[in-house]
Amino acid sequence: MLKSNIFIMRKIVILFTVIAAMLTSQCSRNVDDTVLRNALDESSVKINKAMTVISDTRGFQLMTASDQTKSGEIYNDSIELDMIAGIYDFKPETYMCHHDMRPRWTFEKTGESEMLVVNIPQKMIFHPRYLYLNNTEEVAEENDFTITASEYHNYFSYFRRYDYRLMAGFAIDTEDIGTLEVTAAGSDFTDGSYTSEYNFTDDYSVFVSYTRGDTSISSFSLKEGEEILMGEESVFIWKDFRKSERKYTLTIGDVDIVRSTGIDSIQVFLNGVLQSTAAVKITDEDETEGSVCRHRDILLTFDDGTSVKLSELIGPALETLGTLIVPMREMHFAKRVADYIAMSVYYRQL
Repeated sequence: MLKSNIFIMRKIVILFTVIAAMLTSQCSRNVDDTVLRNALDESSVKINKAMTVISDTRGFQLMTASDQTKSGEIYNDSIELDMIAGIYDFKPETYMCHHDMRPRWTFEKTGESEMLVVNIPQKMIFHPRYLYLNNTEEVAEENDFTITASEYHNYFSYFRRYDYRLMAGFAIDTEDIGTLEVTAAGSDFTDGSYTSEYNFTDDYSVFVSYTRGDTSISSFSLKEGEEILMGEESVFIWKDFRKSERKYTLTIGDVDIVRSTGIDSIQVFLNGVLQSTAAVKITDEDETEGSVCRHRDILLTFDDGTSVKLSELIGPALETLGTLIVPMREMHFAKRVADYIAMSVYYRQL
């Protein structure tokens, strides 16, 4: 009888242990889901706030100027900063460039500097088409926009190899509106790389980069100070003139979403710890564009059955971010404005 009671007691203890373990496990999963969802919600608030602030700045307007102008011209000369250093004021006059016999605006040297400092009407900067029209009647004479380039290097060689560097600050009526840093190198035919970063005046910054070759990497990040609010990286290879994505990583604050070839499921990490109960689905409207800023959306489903879509969390911010990333990737300001001014100053001195 005693042995029978002991056996029954053991079965009861084991049963309670199993039930407790199940409850603890379920509770743990719920806690994990709650922490993950809170992290996503907190990060989405920061991202939306950042892009709301950024979109209202003159720096944003500067980087996204969308006038229908040519994206740049190719010259055979190489230009270093010391060749064009000085302080220059825009003058509403044109002259004929003896290299290509087209009219160019005049930039008059008014002082000495180790940097390239250019004072020019902001209308010509925010609407770059006026740089190419050469119509004095449509340009204001007040030079209220200042470009201060502390670094500039523009080098071209045979087979269209290039090496480029620009670091410049911008001001309107002496009010700082941010800085731009651009680096590019490579060949138009085979490989190349570039990085572009704009630092806004509210401690926000946007960084984009691209490396082209047999294996290519495209990325961007939105930061507040040193904190990454959001980042994206795509690694792909070229095969039969088509690109195939090999790894995709999306960072939203402390959350990383990773899809890799050779792994059956999309992984979710919180502070570097794998969240095994979260399920992720990535949808692409366009197979050639793997970015949440264009044509890609992500659906996260939690253990309790609820789900959240990235486009619903930060949809407006993603759209705004996309309008900024594209011209930064294509180096619009560097090619359309900075290079035009540098070339005009350089050729004027010949």
